[in-house]
Amino acid sequence: MKLTPAAAEVIAIDALAFIAADDELLSRFVALTGLDPASVRSEIQKPAFLHGVMHFLVEDEGLLVAFAASAGLKPEQVAAAAQALGVRWD
Repeated sequence: MKLTPAAAEVIAIDALAFIAADDELLSRFVALTGLDPASVRSEIQKPAFLHGVMHFLVEDEGLLVAFAASAGLKPEQVAAAAQALGVRWD
């Protein structure tokens, strides 16, 4: 399954909203990115930031599955969005 970059960005933004809705997840994400929560809004338009969101998501299978379920997507669709944004993993 291949997604357009625009469709992948929509999924990444939804993933960020999912992460932000959970204080523990958001704290972990912010710690890993080195951003403060206030900087997230200004970074969201940058492709590298959305890449980082999707990388964070696909590195944790449980998180990926939970996000997919909450977004009404298949995990494979989320993985395809990550790939469309340039995320690679083993």
